[in-house]
Amino acid sequence: MAVDLNHTIVDATDPAASAAWLSEILGLDAPARWGPFWEVPTSNGVNLDFHRHEADTNIAPQHYAFLVSEDEFDAAHARIVARGIEFYADPAGRRAGEINHHDGGRGCYFADPDGHWMEIITRPYGGGD
Repeated sequence: MAVDLNHTIVDATDPAASAAWLSEILGLDAPARWGPFWEVPTSNGVNLDFHRHEADTNIAPQHYAFLVSEDEFDAAHARIVARGIEFYADPAGRRAGEINHHDGGRGCYFADPDGHWMEIITRPYGGGD
């Protein structure tokens, strides 16, 4: 039996806005409403289901990495820069305004409106030169 990740829930203070923000940055179709969620589908069939965070605690930031083509990286990175969103070459946030070149590809990290650490990469880790 094959096991595939189908969806994951992303806590957000404003799920509609956060889902739209990510869709726009990544150049994806607009999110769709499904029950209490705003779904952002990816091309490999995994949905990110944005849901309103209603606990009395702060949102615990998570990490979401997206494998994109070189052209998709260029377009997403251009949107990040145009919006004035800080980005980093490293997950510790020490190399501001830089991209990395791990495994012969390119990558960068940036935070969404709720502090989730988003990453775009053009090569899977461990899959390069």
